[in-house]
Amino acid sequence: MLGHDRRPGLCEDGPVPDAPFEVRPACEEDRLPLAAVFAAVAEERDGIATEPPVDLAARAESWRLEGTLVAVAGGEVVGSIHLDATRHGYAELGMAVARDWRGRGVGSALVEAAIDWARERGLHKLCLSVFPHNAAAIALDRKYGFVDEGRRVQQFRRSNGELWDALEMGLLL
Repeated sequence: MLGHDRRPGLCEDGPVPDAPFEVRPACEEDRLPLAAVFAAVAEERDGIATEPPVDLAARAESWRLEGTLVAVAGGEVVGSIHLDATRHGYAELGMAVARDWRGRGVGSALVEAAIDWARERGLHKLCLSVFPHNAAAIALDRKYGFVDEGRRVQQFRRSNGELWDALEMGLLL
């Protein structure tokens, strides 16, 4: 994160302190850039459940900004993580990082910021689903203490007819 931003809810000690990006809460102006990153990741067809085409305007309009943190580099959104907090004390996570920004500390900074955000709100657990073939995402999640909690067999029907499993992971805070 740029300059170790100390605003509440943000990661204080990112893994790449001099990285040219910052993590902050999403704002209204981030809606279309969030949708654009989401659509670009969907185009890859292997990291998230959504597949193209993505209606950018509709996705931008429907994006819940509460619980969304963005990674911004040079004024451009390069990644996001969304926490959907429940009244039961846990939050479901979803993350997307632009391809060119993977492996540069963005995912780590987003996960750290999400953990901080959840703890500040008194949540006791974070949960996520990941495709079992997404080794990079699984390694990132395990790095922060997420553990395998189960597998949903043939959970997602893909546009080509394939049925993909979902690995369920959780982190007790």
